[in-house]
Amino acid sequence: MNNMNQMMKQVKKMQEQMLKTQEELGNKTVEGTAGGGVVSVTVNGQKKVTAVVIKPEAVDPDDVEMLQDLVLTAINDAMTKAEEMAGKEMSKLTGGMNIPGLF
Repeated sequence: MNNMNQMMKQVKKMQEQMLKTQEELGNKTVEGTAGGGVVSVTVNGQKKVTAVVIKPEAVDPDDVEMLQDLVLTAINDAMTKAEEMAGKEMSKLTGGMNIPGLF
């Protein structure tokens, strides 16, 4: 019975640490870019887009599709980086165990 209580305390502590880490991830950001940096997107560790920057040289009224592709590429780049960052932070808590649905 004592082992069960000890295990429950450890689980509760780990849950608290995960919540704190998820909150901290909201304050960390990564940047994805496209077109050599003419389009950049900033995403936080909670996978929320916080900024989109488009330099004037990326805007060509005759080629809107290119700008759309650049924005999409930058968003996907930033999302991938945010997911990697979150995974690294969470793996510090889980000891490298992959827990499905954690993040």
